[in-house]
Amino acid sequence: MRLALFQPDIPQNLGAAIRLSACLGVALDVIEPCGFPLGDRALKRAAMDYGGAADANRWDSWESYGANRPEGRLLLFTTRAAEPFHRFEYRRSDILLFGRESAGVPDEVHAAADARLFIPIRPETRSLNVVTAAALALGEALRQVDGFPSPPSG
Repeated sequence: MRLALFQPDIPQNLGAAIRLSACLGVALDVIEPCGFPLGDRALKRAAMDYGGAADANRWDSWESYGANRPEGRLLLFTTRAAEPFHRFEYRRSDILLFGRESAGVPDEVHAAADARLFIPIRPETRSLNVVTAAALALGEALRQVDGFPSPPSG
């Protein structure tokens, strides 16, 4: 299973996504350009001390990612979806894609997705934080495929 962030806007969210992917043993794909400068130094700073434990991969563009991305279904989490995430049947090879905090994803990304899913929230609220949404989605997906890391023995 993989987590992918499309052109993230907020460095703290990228840091939290790196931490999430490290803790759950899920690869992270960062599709640039980001809304902030993302050099190796900035990536290290965002990852804090989780960088070494995370499998984080940088892609310089959507085109590069689309042409070379890892195998698996591309599952886009979007408010423009009709299927709730918790009723979807996940596979170990799925890639869970989340859009920009400020703008989501463009139509070409929607069109490339194998499935589009949404997280139901109360109608009087607008949205979840992108990493909170990713944690919910990864939790359900990993639960379904029995993919959570094994607890430490002892």
